[in-house]
Amino acid sequence: MIPYFQYNTIVFGPLTLQVWGLWVSLGFVVAAVLAYQLAKRYVLSEQVMLDLAVWSVVGGFIGARAFHILFYEPAYYFQYPAELLKFWHGGASSLGGFFGAAAAVYLFSKIRHFNFKELLPYFDLGFLSFWLGWAIGRLGCFFIHDHPGRLTNSFLAVNFSSGSRFDLGFLEVIISLGVFIITALSFKYLIKKGWGKVAGCSLALYAVVRFCLDFLRATDLPFSDPRYGGLTPAQWGMIGILAILTFVLLKSNIGKQKINGEVAYSP
Repeated sequence: MIPYFQYNTIVFGPLTLQVWGLWVSLGFVVAAVLAYQLAKRYVLSEQVMLDLAVWSVVGGFIGARAFHILFYEPAYYFQYPAELLKFWHGGASSLGGFFGAAAAVYLFSKIRHFNFKELLPYFDLGFLSFWLGWAIGRLGCFFIHDHPGRLTNSFLAVNFSSGSRFDLGFLEVIISLGVFIITALSFKYLIKKGWGKVAGCSLALYAVVRFCLDFLRATDLPFSDPRYGGLTPAQWGMIGILAILTFVLLKSNIGKQKINGEVAYSP
């Protein structure tokens, strides 16, 4: 069992740093540096890669905040509207971050006049880097223990005051590192199959594992995640991500079947 410890802030004289924000920032820096180096290796524009990283972070931050307000604590923010913009008080949804980042990248592509295929190599390099940064950022969640799980006697349990429980932040660190390692090992194989495979496969893998992981979230605590139809908002989001990936895959396969402007159907 993992002993319970909690670090919310680090104080340097008059300066107080939020531990969660510190680890998230470190994760972004590591992911951005890795993506930059990969862009150089694969002869892509380093500036475009960095621009995509910045747009993704800004969009992800806005989406994470908006989803938390709408799907996790709407009653609280309706009662205290002054808290809506006080993001430093906490409250962000990783699910919202994914959709916010996707919206930002779409907007980026329209403003900079990139088509979808042109950005596929950047998506692959970006996602490989992202999973490492995500694992580092999730360490912040673990240190502040803001995602307690169900009671358990597992060796992965954390000794909370309310009993030994899974810590979803810690489990996400393990999962994200796993996705990063698998993605790194299969990267060259997947890009030979075509750009976009790395991003799609790694995101699908994460979505499936994350959907299953959320069944381990606590249900007996006052601040437990809300359920809609028996599922957490994140689980519904993972279903949405898998549905979108399936749609893109089917659309891509149909496009490959087109011959002289007509679709060739196999009997």
